[in-house]
Amino acid sequence: MYDYYLGGKDNFLADREAADKVIAISREVGNDVRLAARANRGFLGRAMEMMTGLGMRQYLDIGTGLPTQENVHQVVLRSAPDAQVVYVDNDPIVLVHARALLADNPQTLVLEGDLRDPDALLADPALRARIDFGQPVVLILCAILQFISDDAEAQRIVGRLCESLPSGSHLVISHVFPGEGHDDELAEVDGVYSRTSAGNFTLRSRAQITSLFAGAELLPPGLAPVEDWKPGATGSFDFTRATYLGGVARVR
Repeated sequence: MYDYYLGGKDNFLADREAADKVIAISREVGNDVRLAARANRGFLGRAMEMMTGLGMRQYLDIGTGLPTQENVHQVVLRSAPDAQVVYVDNDPIVLVHARALLADNPQTLVLEGDLRDPDALLADPALRARIDFGQPVVLILCAILQFISDDAEAQRIVGRLCESLPSGSHLVISHVFPGEGHDDELAEVDGVYSRTSAGNFTLRSRAQITSLFAGAELLPPGLAPVEDWKPGATGSFDFTRATYLGGVARVR
């Protein structure tokens, strides 16, 4: 569905039909989910450019989805060709496509893993062979935590992953946001996703999304709509529109 929002071709009829329902709902509240998805992709690219500028050379992207435009490795390797990028997903179709598309790229690795079981993911010997957890790591959780319905569970997962990272690591999160005042309308989106393999789709407030960064230091501009997020940006943001919120934090 996300690939379809981005204008990609790696999707099936069932994906397109479900995505079209979400697009129709999003238009009712004055915001096309396709534009929000593309803005989220732009945020990811800017965040990765920021990370390579800070000298980060190890990237762990969990819940990566199908490779599409401007993937983490494409952005990172342009500036840091020696960087290592590990993608993790639990969808067998994603794994097959990603491994085929990235087979000729020695700086990337695609692993099967489930965000809901961080201990098993962290213990994967293939991950440990590629990522040195004694050195800073960029942990990327973009547009994935909304599929963890319980707030405490989402916080536990992020906390467990972050506690495995050394000081100097960074956490990058984006999360769907209904816009202040639109919760009822966009709650319909959950009904669409509940009938797909992704499962339930959880909308969270700005405060709830901020809590996912607990224990890490949000870097300027803090948590912001992804279309407005730029490293070091200042000023106020419009939180009334439905979009994604994104932020980058330093792990203490």
